[in-house]
Amino acid sequence: MFESVAGLIAEHKAVQEELSDPAVHADAARAKRVNRRYAELSRIVAAHDAWVAASADLEAARELAREDDAFADEVPALEDRLAAAQEKLRRLLIPRDPDDARDVIMEIKAGEGGAESALFAADLLRMYLQYAASQGWKTELLERTESDLGGYKDVQVAIKGSSSDPAQGVWAHLKYEGGVHRVQRVPATESQGRIHTSTTGVLVFPEVDEPEEVQIDANDLKIDVFRSSGPGGQSVNTTDSAVRITHVPTGIVVSMQNEKSQLQNREAGMRVLRARLLAKQQEERDAAASDARRSQIRGMDRSERIRTYNFPENRIADHRTGYKAYNLDQVMDGALGPIVESAIAADEEARLAALGGD
Repeated sequence: MFESVAGLIAEHKAVQEELSDPAVHADAARAKRVNRRYAELSRIVAAHDAWVAASADLEAARELAREDDAFADEVPALEDRLAAAQEKLRRLLIPRDPDDARDVIMEIKAGEGGAESALFAADLLRMYLQYAASQGWKTELLERTESDLGGYKDVQVAIKGSSSDPAQGVWAHLKYEGGVHRVQRVPATESQGRIHTSTTGVLVFPEVDEPEEVQIDANDLKIDVFRSSGPGGQSVNTTDSAVRITHVPTGIVVSMQNEKSQLQNREAGMRVLRARLLAKQQEERDAAASDARRSQIRGMDRSERIRTYNFPENRIADHRTGYKAYNLDQVMDGALGPIVESAIAADEEARLAALGGD
């Protein structure tokens, strides 16, 4: 694996020179791609430099220890430093998901459990909004269908990051959230204090950077307009502002009625449609890829139960990684960091194993 470092260092230098070209910055899409690659390569170059420095320091300490026993005491610590530097570099050389730097569109849908599931969908939305805020990300509520008790039957939110470093990307952190989230607690509607189990589904899609990335033929779209039936101010139920977009070749349907304007709803719907089409392309790409390239941890299948939120025990458990903690109250306030890190670590381990660990 380390044999590839020389080529990446050379690419880093070439990308650095490319960034000095004014023509690159004249094209926003190209500048974004180049900046992302530069940020990714910079981490590898820095890790390689640290590994080289650690190797040199250890070699020097061993040479000095032959003449002076006092330097022998430094060798174990330097060996640990070298091992840590080598492991960090090795992990950075794992082929990265090409979508890691992207922003995301997340959809949270009520599942089994009726009103309680819809209430938990609202709790999950709040959890993700709090987590996004802690990361310095921006959020935009795209669409929501409220339930009678104040929860959400369905809610969609766009989450946008600010870093060009793929390792800090929104998709790099939230792609593991797709699946079924199970909640165990006493519902607000339960008078006898009995614990109920409900489920809520989460889907996460990488958002398209530029509309041209995903080609959509206008002839493939069936667009219907209708009157909104939810939030939206005085125009609700008075104008045909809601929009339903059907992509005929794939059967993907997107409905938007959150905005007062038909044009705004159509633009929001197209954003979601592009994201879903990109995700479909990604799934097809992953299915065609070898096991060595496919991530073993990320699941976007809403039928896969990925996590349990047990309120009576204040326990959170991730069924894919084995992560378990008794700080559910903090997690629901947005403290998702350790859970996300456990998923990232498990994904890296799976990729290393698939590559043979070399």
